[in-house]
Amino acid sequence: MTLIVCNEQSHYETKEFLEKKLLMVKNALAAIGVNHHEEEEDLPLALIIDGRTLDFALEPSIASIFLELATLCKSVLCCRVSPLQKALVVKLVKKNIDDSITLAIGDGANDVGMIQAAHVGIGISGMEGLQAARSADFAIAQFRFLRKLLLVHGGWSYSRLSKVILYSFYKNITMYLIQLWFAFNNGFSGQTLFESWILACYNVIFAVFQPIAIGIFDQFVSAHMLNRYPQLYQLGQRSQFYNHRAFWTWILNTFFHSLLMFMFFIWIYGETTILSDGRSANLWLFGSMVYTANVIVITMKASVISDLWVKFTYLAIFSGVVLWFVVFPIYSTVAPLIPFSEELNGIVVPMFTNSTFWFAILLVSITALLRDITWKYVKHQFFPESYHIVQEIQKFNIPDNRPRMAWFRKAVHK
Repeated sequence: MTLIVCNEQSHYETKEFLEKKLLMVKNALAAIGVNHHEEEEDLPLALIIDGRTLDFALEPSIASIFLELATLCKSVLCCRVSPLQKALVVKLVKKNIDDSITLAIGDGANDVGMIQAAHVGIGISGMEGLQAARSADFAIAQFRFLRKLLLVHGGWSYSRLSKVILYSFYKNITMYLIQLWFAFNNGFSGQTLFESWILACYNVIFAVFQPIAIGIFDQFVSAHMLNRYPQLYQLGQRSQFYNHRAFWTWILNTFFHSLLMFMFFIWIYGETTILSDGRSANLWLFGSMVYTANVIVITMKASVISDLWVKFTYLAIFSGVVLWFVVFPIYSTVAPLIPFSEELNGIVVPMFTNSTFWFAILLVSITALLRDITWKYVKHQFFPESYHIVQEIQKFNIPDNRPRMAWFRKAVHK
């Protein structure tokens, strides 16, 4: 690695030195790019600058030159600097480099300013006290734990948050798009398809545990694999799981699922249907059937996107469906006697004894999720991403010595 040591005594000397080195580095990179078609990473550079010179480098007339040279280096070492200088370096990067995410880590009180200036601050609790740990977003006991914090917990957190956000949009938009399709059917009269209290309980009882299970327990690959393949950390840097394309794909899926559920029940029941006791099905019976199908479909969607299944995942994801089939009959029977929610009076027996209802929710669920499962299979088999391959290595316990061989070759040719 080539070292660039900056140790000057004045403002003008510092500016002249940095401009000279920046020009040399640019010329060297241009020559490499033209002659060898190689990337900038093939010219490893390290910039070393002391505290006195850093004072000059952080002045407005030189800061841009210093930052440009620093960004062309593999690493920048600022030695014997004050707490204020640490914070100013972080702010310089944070302010002038677009889409940058800065991380500062320290173990003492002199690192507090730097930790608070960065997007993410990590404090090490050790011999120098707890000032840094108390001021940080995350606290670790040893510096070596940073690898696991970033590669493992960082990767899991990004994947979980992406799924929770997309799934939360999905389950809510799907529910209320059904109301939109019903509005076309009733001439935009303002009539609701679902009973008000059942609708209010949607995000409180029946659709609350699925995102919690995904957000807490889901792991797209194991901790061992994330440590073994640190390249997977780039998934977050490239916005692999949450981006505009992923967002609008989920939104289009909500349109498909909601329209499929509503039109399927319209097709099966038409304007009305004759029940087994000779009565015709009313609006609230029809709405409760569609609501049941929706709860089942969003639950099955949560099961499709979950990568890790533990006993709490099974309990949380499927509890919504179980609670619906337990709470709804009790509520529909007891509430009208108060009187409360009188619209649901007498619909439990006709609904649950109707064979067409059970056939409809089974067929709707299979049809709605068939597209999702098919696309997931096609993507894994024919358009795999890097994490798909690692998932297969993990699942089938495939031996892979390539990372170790790559490290060996790198050490030999160093």
